[in-house]
Amino acid sequence: MDYLFTSFLPFLDTIGITYSLEPISEDTFLPGLKLRNGTLVIDTDKLFYPGDLLHEAGHLACVPPDVRTTMSDTIENNDINAAGEMMAMAWSYAACLYLGVDPYVVFHENGYKGGAQEIVLGYKNGNIMGIPMLQLYGMCYDYTMAAQLNTQPFPHMQKWVCEVNPF
Repeated sequence: MDYLFTSFLPFLDTIGITYSLEPISEDTFLPGLKLRNGTLVIDTDKLFYPGDLLHEAGHLACVPPDVRTTMSDTIENNDINAAGEMMAMAWSYAACLYLGVDPYVVFHENGYKGGAQEIVLGYKNGNIMGIPMLQLYGMCYDYTMAAQLNTQPFPHMQKWVCEVNPF
């Protein structure tokens, strides 16, 4: 839980992702977390894995502001939201590195349908899962675009929160 108060919540404050520390009475997909009108609701007594908070914050950060404020409850697991899931994974990986936190805090052994270790190894080895969409939203650049613009590539983030809707 140390990461929650020393790194994650101050980071969310800095980048402008809203959250509320309060009890959650209903069952949720991730224990101790839910979304309500663009706010991340956190029940610290029920939160099993603090890293889950950073991943859920990624879902909020990686959508345009007009969409962010409508996000509530559980994000449906469907094709439409698959890109958002990949963006949230890439975003939370970059956030861990930025905060100096081991990525396995987010990509823990009980998450990601048993594939957490492979996801982290993929990012370390240059896998670009989620990066093209983050780039489309102006949040980061892949190696090719970063070289053209003479800037740092992912996992460096140009912006932590999506500001525009490119569609």
